[in-house]
Amino acid sequence: MTVLLVALGGGLGAVTRYLAGRYVHSYRSFPMATFLVNVVGCLVLGLLSGLSMPAYAFALFGTGFCGGLTTYSTFAVESVGLMRIRRALVSLVYVVASVALGLTAAWLGFRLTS
Repeated sequence: MTVLLVALGGGLGAVTRYLAGRYVHSYRSFPMATFLVNVVGCLVLGLLSGLSMPAYAFALFGTGFCGGLTTYSTFAVESVGLMRIRRALVSLVYVVASVALGLTAAWLGFRLTS
């Protein structure tokens, strides 16, 4: 049953990420959609981690939805892609901002619910 909950949540998260990619556009080569879903995913997972919730609910929302929503592989490929097209400064800002704001969002979410 837990595997089905993770799959359902993961599917919903992946669809949400896909829609973000369609409707949130890059700004001067900065990959806003991936940046946004990763930071929001960190905040949501931080919030969920601070709550007392049943394991099945965390499987659905934390592991499933947040896992499907966020994407390290796309973040890495976009960072390297920016370097390949000689946008090193944009790539550096993207990496630093993603890590700094992702950690801050996770900490804030956890802090708000624990």
